[in-house]
Amino acid sequence: MTTSPRTISGTLMLPSSDPGSVRLMRGTLTLKDGRIESIAEGDPDASADLGGGGTLVIPGLVDAHMHLPQYDSIGIDGMTLLEWLDRAIFPAECAWADADHAGDMASRVARSLLSFGTTSICAYATVHHEGTKNAIDAISSAGIRAMVGQVLMDRNAPPELCVPAAALVKQAAALTEWTRALSAQSGDRWRVEHSVNPRFAISCTPELLHGAGQLARTLNAPMQTHISENRAECAMIAQLFGGRSYTGVYEDAGLLGPRSILAHGVWLTPEEHATLASTRSIIAHCPTANSFLQSGDCDTGALRRVAIPVAVGSDIAGGTDRSMVRVARAMIETSKRVRERSSDAANRIVSPAEAWWNITTGNANAIGWRATSRLAPGVEADILIVRPDIPWANAPDPLGTLLYAWDDRWLERTLTMGEERWRRPGL
Repeated sequence: MTTSPRTISGTLMLPSSDPGSVRLMRGTLTLKDGRIESIAEGDPDASADLGGGGTLVIPGLVDAHMHLPQYDSIGIDGMTLLEWLDRAIFPAECAWADADHAGDMASRVARSLLSFGTTSICAYATVHHEGTKNAIDAISSAGIRAMVGQVLMDRNAPPELCVPAAALVKQAAALTEWTRALSAQSGDRWRVEHSVNPRFAISCTPELLHGAGQLARTLNAPMQTHISENRAECAMIAQLFGGRSYTGVYEDAGLLGPRSILAHGVWLTPEEHATLASTRSIIAHCPTANSFLQSGDCDTGALRRVAIPVAVGSDIAGGTDRSMVRVARAMIETSKRVRERSSDAANRIVSPAEAWWNITTGNANAIGWRATSRLAPGVEADILIVRPDIPWANAPDPLGTLLYAWDDRWLERTLTMGEERWRRPGL
């Protein structure tokens, strides 16, 4: 479908010449057919279709790790990971046995995510095949770019959430083929792919892990799981797998590679770093969840120094913030704590310019979505139109002011593929 060009004017958040950071520049975007056609530098254009003086124009935010069925479970406090899963999360996920409920909830979650400026997600559904299918359809209908996976579990969970390994692998294959068929039919307008999602090695038998690994390799499908989030979890892995390291368990199953996103990575050893680096596997850093569940602080600087790709996720509901801007702020605070404890001069604090990069273009790059969440000609027009109510433009560090003073009420519009998907009430 061909659409007429439209323009958005204001202060643009653009990639910086300094790798891994952003800069601000006044200018105007021209959009056509769901993509950014051109960028012109200069004062805000009063005749632009959207924006104008005082407007900040940001790429859509990317959440590299979150759980759709946990959205209503934010803030269930006072527990660490394994107890929290048993008492708070598994009961919530059981509700997705009702496929209609799953689809309705995913639609509601999508609207909420858009209201916080999140336009792309890497997400988990539940073990329920039809519920996952309905959730994928709902996320696609909302215009969000996503990878969403049916959760794979066959042990160490409530019986109603455990499914035999062979059946799960078959269902995951069917969902992968289904999403690819819809993508072929719909072209650019279908932006959701199914990922292979063994929850974590504790809840998967070796048979299921190896089946998931073979499926991901055979179909060249993305893979999402968790790794080394909590010390008790790591100890349980050693008991279940004869002392093998967490990373070694996944390596044995063929689950590591450049399309593999492993959440947390708090307690990885240097030997595990080497394995992840050699396979180009991605760590999704979840600072708010690591704090809320008392898991520890991930040293992302150590990961990056050995060339492990790092993305950033909310980990809803372990993470308590729906806004990726506040997750980015937590990433900075985590780097401060790690730096304070470290004697390694190479450890440094993440800057606001880097944090903004991480939750937009940096996350998209790590995941492999190089056609979205950046302001550049030819890419998908996933764009946020923001109007701050403070004098930020002349601040000593405008990017820092915007990050730390951020107010979700500043967000006026969220666009995906150039189409307005959310607008602040009253506009």
